[in-house]
Amino acid sequence: MTDRGKIDRSFFDDVIYPNLGASRDDVALGPRHGVDFGVLDVGGRAVVTATDPVSILPDLGWERAAEFALGVVLADVAVSGIPPSHLAISFSLPPEMTDEAFAAVWETMADDLADLGTTVLAGHTARYAGCAFPWVGGATVLGVGDHDDVVRPDGARPGDHLLVTHGPAVEATALFAALFPDEIDLPDDLLARQAERLPSTEHVRDALLAAASGPVTAMHDATECGLQGALVELAGGARVRIDVESAATPVSDAAAAICDYFDMEPWAATTSGSLLVAVRPEGVDGVVDALESRGTPVADAGRISAGEGVYVDGERVHHPEEDPAWRVWAELSGGE
Repeated sequence: MTDRGKIDRSFFDDVIYPNLGASRDDVALGPRHGVDFGVLDVGGRAVVTATDPVSILPDLGWERAAEFALGVVLADVAVSGIPPSHLAISFSLPPEMTDEAFAAVWETMADDLADLGTTVLAGHTARYAGCAFPWVGGATVLGVGDHDDVVRPDGARPGDHLLVTHGPAVEATALFAALFPDEIDLPDDLLARQAERLPSTEHVRDALLAAASGPVTAMHDATECGLQGALVELAGGARVRIDVESAATPVSDAAAAICDYFDMEPWAATTSGSLLVAVRPEGVDGVVDALESRGTPVADAGRISAGEGVYVDGERVHHPEEDPAWRVWAELSGGE
């Protein structure tokens, strides 16, 4: 296992995957490495579900921290194309978090959930000694829909186009710019501009809009290990080859400058909020137009064909296994 971040594929394959409890016929899609969600069949309906940690970063301000945390939690269901309808969330709060601070977090989340049509189904909230920011709980999200409407993570097919939104390292660099501006010797306006790009729940809306706007065959939120890791996971799940042109991929100049400053490989750094969207050729214009109408940077950056592996500018790349943003985070936060 890696020292920080998600477990690697070998540990998943050797330890997690062979030990999943009882085998049940109602599991339409179970756990796989690099797959965002699972699917349960209940009376012929698809129940899409995903579980994630809840991360609250107080230095962002309570409201902004709540929006960022909620976006991470909801996105894994949204990339199925099924709207997240129910949320079960557990908070294990540090004793020093005040009632007023938690109320700001909770009320911000509730407003965003109401706007998305998502309701809180169950939860648990308590303070415990030993708990510390940012990892303060966990959440399970559900979405209910028709099986035919689920955008499966292994659904990419030869002939598909690959759309990329936002581009590499957006999340990591936005966090660094927002939380540690005094530690980064770059222009203030550049850091402020990138800090504004910190993901909230907008990529949840992007995923749902993309699924509704064209024949989308697969989607993936590029979280830990960034675009490179997400591309390898998408190709491996569908057993296809993906060719990507780096020059066609959206790039934030501010994100590139921050990556250069820290000598951090942008394509391997976490970038929640950036989506990979596999689309049939006839649906590309519709999906691009829909996303651009929301102000979302998006580009037709790749092609999917028979074969295997991921090739960026003709050179094969592999899963990074470890996210370089963890190293930078440790340097900036004093090893926390």
